[in-house]
Amino acid sequence: MDKENLMYLALKQAQKAYKRKEVPVGAIIVRNGKIIACAYNKREKCQNALYHAEILAINKACKKLKSFRLDDCEMFVTLEPCPMCSGAIINARLKKVFFGCYDANYGCCGSKYNFLQDKNFEHLVEVEGGILEEDCSSILKKFFENLRKLKKENKNKNKNKKNISKKI
Repeated sequence: MDKENLMYLALKQAQKAYKRKEVPVGAIIVRNGKIIACAYNKREKCQNALYHAEILAINKACKKLKSFRLDDCEMFVTLEPCPMCSGAIINARLKKVFFGCYDANYGCCGSKYNFLQDKNFEHLVEVEGGILEEDCSSILKKFFENLRKLKKENKNKNKNKKNISKKI
């Protein structure tokens, strides 16, 4: 399978997150061309800041391989990993990370910083960004547009309730 097809599978994971009102990020881990782990964000459901797609995928892959060393594995993730996930990727010794869209706010694979290529760490991870970038970006934009719209609607509902209370 080529990298676009594998990123498409990560996008399918992101769509699962979207349907569950989670920030739509999906990740898969591949070893020797075979998918060994799939995950999507579950921070909202589990109310846990650690439950990013990358962390959950790494956890599943480690369990499957019975090892914390994923040095012959590659990750495909729809959004550029954050500092926490980049640290986990380094510690898991992944060989390469492919990501979809760049994250100007938290991205640590080239946008804000590049942890994975920092020579101060013992393990360097190859990085390639921009795989299906438009598709990966689109689902995130749609999610946050809908979230802002919902917040605005709720704010207006609360405002109307207060106005009705004052009239009574």
